[in-house]
Amino acid sequence: MTQNIITEFIEKKLAQPSEDASYEHVGQKDLAKGIVAGLVAGVVATAAKSVAERIYPPRTHGEPEPPELLAEKVAGHELSTSAKTLAAESIHWTFGAAAGAAYGALAEFYPNATGRRGASFGITLMALTHEGALPAAGLSAEPAEQTSRERSSEMVTHILFGVVAETVRRFVRSRI
Repeated sequence: MTQNIITEFIEKKLAQPSEDASYEHVGQKDLAKGIVAGLVAGVVATAAKSVAERIYPPRTHGEPEPPELLAEKVAGHELSTSAKTLAAESIHWTFGAAAGAAYGALAEFYPNATGRRGASFGITLMALTHEGALPAAGLSAEPAEQTSRERSSEMVTHILFGVVAETVRRFVRSRI
């Protein structure tokens, strides 16, 4: 049901061109500058999402985080607590930076991707990861099996990620 609501929201609301989507930087479209602005934005947005998840955590009963599961899956064995934490944090920050860089590149040539001040990006990222790739890889429960707390926390923190990423991307891109 949640997946249908999210899909419907994306198709009906977020896929529409947004009045606030604008190409604000001066000069030519530049892939490298878009990637750099997006990379910086992704790191800052990851920090914001991390803080938000401490306030409103998606998993409250000791369930493992998807990056922890991925780290152990890649290693092929159970990791020590410190190694698992280090690997999970590395995965988390690398993914956030990479997602931001991809977003920056996309925004450079397709300004409508920045619609809803970045909220579209955050929701799309959540749908691709928590509703698609992570369950498919066995790193999280299927959407129908996730708790309402987990779904709502992921939705809120991904929207925050998208809005922060867009705010920072615009700021950085207008200055490079």
